[in-house]
Amino acid sequence: MKKLLLVVSIFTLLSPALTVAQAPNLGTAANFVLFSSNGAVSNTGISQITGNVGTNNGSSTAFGNVNGVMHDNDGASAQCAADLLIAYNQLNATVPGFFPAALLGNGQMLNAGVYSIGSNATLNLDLILNGQNNPNAVFIFKIQGAFSANASSKVKLINGALACNVFWKVEGLVSMASGATMRGTIIANNAAININTGDTLEGRALSTTGAVTIDNAFAYTPIGCGSPVLTGPTAPVLGVAGCYAVFSSNGAVSNTGVTQITGDVGSNNGPVTGYNPALVAGTTHTIPDGSTAQAANDLLIAYTYVNTLPYDIELLYPAQFGNNLVLTPHTYRMNSAATFVDSLYLNALGNVNAVFVIQINGALTTSTYAKVKLINGAQAKNVYWKIEGGASINNYSVFRGTVICNNGALGAINTGVIFDGRALTTTGALTTAATTITANTFPSGCVNVGIHSYDAGNPYNIKVFPNPFTTFIEVNITEASKINTCEFKLYNALGVEVMNRSVTTPVVTIETGNLAAGIYFYKVISNNKAIHSGKLVSQQ
Repeated sequence: MKKLLLVVSIFTLLSPALTVAQAPNLGTAANFVLFSSNGAVSNTGISQITGNVGTNNGSSTAFGNVNGVMHDNDGASAQCAADLLIAYNQLNATVPGFFPAALLGNGQMLNAGVYSIGSNATLNLDLILNGQNNPNAVFIFKIQGAFSANASSKVKLINGALACNVFWKVEGLVSMASGATMRGTIIANNAAININTGDTLEGRALSTTGAVTIDNAFAYTPIGCGSPVLTGPTAPVLGVAGCYAVFSSNGAVSNTGVTQITGDVGSNNGPVTGYNPALVAGTTHTIPDGSTAQAANDLLIAYTYVNTLPYDIELLYPAQFGNNLVLTPHTYRMNSAATFVDSLYLNALGNVNAVFVIQINGALTTSTYAKVKLINGAQAKNVYWKIEGGASINNYSVFRGTVICNNGALGAINTGVIFDGRALTTTGALTTAATTITANTFPSGCVNVGIHSYDAGNPYNIKVFPNPFTTFIEVNITEASKINTCEFKLYNALGVEVMNRSVTTPVVTIETGNLAAGIYFYKVISNNKAIHSGKLVSQQ
């Protein structure tokens, strides 16, 4: 009897482990966001896609720029098809521990496990998957029929649940109505997958046999679960060229209008004209000198490096660049002139040191109001553009990164442009017009780059530092008679007051919050009179 009780006790302890979900091995299928082993893969409109796309028996059609590699009927697609079949069989063999109703969602919360529905299933409103603070929690849904997600329905992840640990094995058509959000890897067996306008898929849409279609939607492979951390390539070494915000190795450099520069300005072979020294936080090299000669040499080295970097992803439609495309840390190549419209998102995936290199084998033109947007830790200092030919940054655009043009004019950087980076060219004229260019960081040894007060004097020995600043400013007033009577006022480049603080102690620390990168002007005012003023640079 005691032996029987012992056996029963051991079985009771072990039985929960038999129903714990185990993630399948996706193999190379993990690299694909859209794939069919046997069927067409097609797109309508402008969809934002991160991950490989392809089919092993069919064609991929009507896709614009994809943040991934297209694989149709090649070695990679053959391997993906084989790996997908293995993953499907592993999911199919899992033993379910839970049997929910065919209608999922409506605020329903589920913990990790294997769920089986023996019929068609529908997702409505919100389905909440609770990881219970376990990053390895796996959710598997086995649906023995078609699966549909109603309009605006959502799979939500809480308490550490990850999309890379969610799997949907569906024995029928998968259809997402407009505005739905799905999370997890969907494997449809012998059936199609339809992703519609405004849908979001954080995961994968894979079919063993059936078409995969996407229409004006957002789909991206999930991160985590052992996926590689993207760092991008090693950044080029700019050397002395990094001291310059505006530079041509061989060509005139000129400005019209009120342009503000942080960094040096110069040319190693051509005139430099039109820059107001009071608005240049650095040195304007009006004639070639030792610094410009070294910068020209170092720029050539940097250009050669970025030009010869092997690319990871080719963006196949340079004329459609931008359009809310999302890129991750890689080396990208476009093999002809590019037209940049609307917005480009650079997503560092939480890695603040991630590097982006974009190689354009042709000229670059932006539309008015084009924007480079940095998300999830991306930094302008880690973004590099290699352009074979000229570049034109049109009015009121926001551009970020170091631009290296080869044998082409960099002009014009037009009215109202905010340029967070550097504009450099090996050969060609460079023109700016009422713009703001801020070199983000400077290499050591840039002795000529200094940011000084534009005051003629400073009789009260007032100090405002650090400069450049990131998150705070300190105001130091040693003249006791001025304490409690002073105000510190900060203005943006348009002269709009953005900060006003009273000075009540000899040293006042002022948090700068979310001030955008750029040039600011300050005044220290006592008894309604400015007693000190100067220029500051934010490097947020």
